[in-house]
Amino acid sequence: MCWQAWHANPAAMWTWNGLIQDNVADNHQARVPDGKLCGGGDNTFDALNAPRILARPGRRQHVHLDDARQARHGAAYIRFYVTRQGFDPATQQLTWADLELVKDTGPFPESGWPTRPNDPWLNGVDYSFQLSAPGRTGQHVVYAVWHAGHADQNYYMCSDVRFPGGRPDPGNATTPPPLDPDSGCHATYRLTQQETSTGRFQAEVTVTAGAAATRAWAVTLQFPNGQVMDSAWDATVASDGPNWRATNVGYNGTLAAGAGATFRFPGYWLVTNYPPRLSCKATT
Repeated sequence: MCWQAWHANPAAMWTWNGLIQDNVADNHQARVPDGKLCGGGDNTFDALNAPRILARPGRRQHVHLDDARQARHGAAYIRFYVTRQGFDPATQQLTWADLELVKDTGPFPESGWPTRPNDPWLNGVDYSFQLSAPGRTGQHVVYAVWHAGHADQNYYMCSDVRFPGGRPDPGNATTPPPLDPDSGCHATYRLTQQETSTGRFQAEVTVTAGAAATRAWAVTLQFPNGQVMDSAWDATVASDGPNWRATNVGYNGTLAAGAGATFRFPGYWLVTNYPPRLSCKATT
């Protein structure tokens, strides 16, 4: 979800403390509409509203809530909801009707609450609650609404959890579908620069026309390690599900038979940076 949010809007990462709504007057359903709950009704975080691949079996989930600045605000309340049995977070966007309120903490003060005085990230603030949500199995979402105690400031948080039982995961969700075979063109990839310290790289792809001239072309890139294409020169790029798609620009779509065109792009990588699988399709 973090990768998806960053790719959809990088501002969601560097303004991560901005998922907040002011002056809601307790009317959360009016301010945060159905389908926008995980993003708090803010378009900056809209990617968080997409259907979600949840935690794998056997992993205990600890739901941790903080107000981004770890400030000692206290709260007017924190309300915890859990999705009803039958909701499928992997295919559905969250709505208020999908949620059941399982705990309303009521107000608690800025001081006198359990703290972790030596935790530098939490600034000594640690709120812990016991929740009960019986009758659930499999994948669910815990939704929290935190109304700060010092002002009408409201934070909205989704946490992915798994209850015991339920159907197993639908295979390996990280395995993308196979690419279509080449049609009318062929593409080759070359890594031109890689910076281990920053995770940035640059690469180029050369498109070569087949036996017939082309009027347009498109290349699908399927990276095995979740790499991100940042932009491109001499092509237009966009994400296409688990893949990336690059299409010609106005001046390089027409290629004579056997002729080639090259586009270049910067990108980001994390642990490894293996080359992508490629598929090329031309309009002749």
